[in-house]
Formats: sequence, C-alpha cells, structure tokens
Amino acid sequence: MSRWQPGQGDGRPRWRVAGRLAPVVDRSDGSSANPRAVAPVEPAVTGDERGSADPRHRRGRRQQHGRRPRRGPVLDRERWLSIVSPIGLLLIWEVLVRLGWLDVRFFPPPSRIAVRFAAMVADGTLVQHLGISLLRVLLGFAAGAVPAVVLGLTMGLFPVVRAVLEPVVAAIYPIPKIALLPLLLMIFGVGETFKVVTIALGCFTLVLVNTVAGVVNIERIYIDVARNFGASRLDFYRTVAWPGALPMIFAGLKLGMGVSLLLIVAAEMIGARSGLGYLIWNSYQVWDMAAMYIGLVLMSFFGYVFTMALNELERVVLPWRPR
Repeated sequence: MSRWQPGQGDGRPRWRVAGRLAPVVDRSDGSSANPRAVAPVEPAVTGDERGSADPRHRRGRRQQHGRRPRRGPVLDRERWLSIVSPIGLLLIWEVLVRLGWLDVRFFPPPSRIAVRFAAMVADGTLVQHLGISLLRVLLGFAAGAVPAVVLGLTMGLFPVVRAVLEPVVAAIYPIPKIALLPLLLMIFGVGETFKVVTIALGCFTLVLVNTVAGVVNIERIYIDVARNFGASRLDFYRTVAWPGALPMIFAGLKLGMGVSLLLIVAAEMIGARSGLGYLIWNSYQVWDMAAMYIGLVLMSFFGYVFTMALNELERVVLPWRPR
C-alpha cells in the first residue's frame, strides 16, 4: 500500500511503495528524480476485496443477495426418510413381536396383518366396508360444507345477518358432535340419514367459522371499490367474498374432513352393520386384532389421502398463495 512520507535529505515528498521509498515524478518533464525506474503503484486491496476474489466468497455474497442455495440432495434425503421411517417402524414392530417383547394378543405382527388384509381383499369384505364408509363420508361432508360456505359468505358480507346468527353458532360450536349421537339416533334412527347428518353437523360449524373469518378479514378497500363500481350482491359473492375467503375456506375444509372421518367411525360403531367403524368394533368384539388394525390403518391412510387432495386443490385454485 502507498503512503506519503515527508521529504528526506532533498526535501522532496516521497511515496512508500512496497516497503521502499520512491520519489514523486517531476510533472514538468515526466522524468523521475531517482535514476532507477519506479515500480507502478497498484491500488491497495482491502480484506473484503481480497475475499471477493475467492470463488467461495463470491458465492456467499450471491447468496446474501437473495439467491438460495440448491437443496436438491437435502430434499431428496428428506423425502426418502419420510418413506423409510414407516417401513423401519414396521420392521421394529415385527422384530419385537418375534422376540416376545410385545404381546401378540394386542400387537399382532405386521406379517400376520398383511396376510389378513390379502384375505379380506380377496373375499370382497374389505372393499364392501371401505366403499360404504367413503360414500357416507363424501355425502356428509358435501351436505355440511356447501351450506356452511354459502352461509359463511353471507354472514361475513352482511353485519346484520352476522349479528343475528353469531350467538347461535357460538353456542353450538363447542358442543362435541359425538354427544349429539343419542339425539340424532332418536330422530333419524339407525339408517343412512343418521350417519350423513352426523358428519354434516360435524364439519358444518368448522367450515362456517373459518369462512366467516375469511370474509371479515378481507381488506375494506376491496369492498368499497366493488360498491363504488355498482357491484350487485351476486358480484360481491363472486368477485369479493369468495376469492378473498378461499384460504380460510380451505383451512375449514381440511379440519372438517378430519372430523368427518372421526364421526363416521363413531356413527358406524353404534348404528351400522357395515363400514370401517363397524369393522373395527366388530373385530374388537370377536378379538380379531389383525382385522381391527386393518380398519385403523385404512382410516389413517384415507385421512392422509383426503388431506393431500385438498392441498393439491388449494395449490391449483390459489397459485399465488405462498407455501
């Protein structure tokens, strides 16, 4: 680095270059007072600039400016772990049963459950129970979710309607829907209507509350703009309330689907002769633990499938929403 030094001997200012003194060039004729050639003075390089010459430093600076590092291998590893971990759990379960550390009466080995599963699929028993339960869930979910969305949009758009219905919803919401099963049995009997109504009531309040919250949280400016442009009531539903509340509506649908699966099991246990809930309860009564575990695993599996389906639908309908 060059630094100016006071004159020494001849009174001329000198520059210290690379550890030695060099005279200043005489601007009148371009010659130097020192007969030796003066080495060119290079600009000083700071620590940051030296670091920037390092490719690793440049990559770090690019990442600081918003470029994310590639996580392909990390994501692949996480995806494989999510697949391998359940398989590993089943293997541990099998080994513990074989070693006698788990009671086979309560925890049959996965190999025995797999054999029982194949037998139930072959004779059509499992397909029958599964199809009936899925039909009941879908009918009840639709019967509860669709009116809940329409009523929720109305309550969110019109404060008068919200003021009238909100106390009723607040009183019904905390009641466990399973506690209503005796009343529903007395009203509808043990037929299909009882099961569909049970599921519909369970998901209705969840979807309704989330829909109202989604509409209420819409920024007021959108409603004012629609009103200034003379939007009709249908336009308010279609262009303001519906798209603005969709994120919260999907949240309510996911919660409602989970509750629907819980309620169908309870309803089929006490008032059905078919379905996964009946399969689980009947297997317990005859001490067929393998069949009972099959029913439990299928309920868990379809809960996961329904959640993933709603997530994909949300991704298509709301592509702008951050993930």
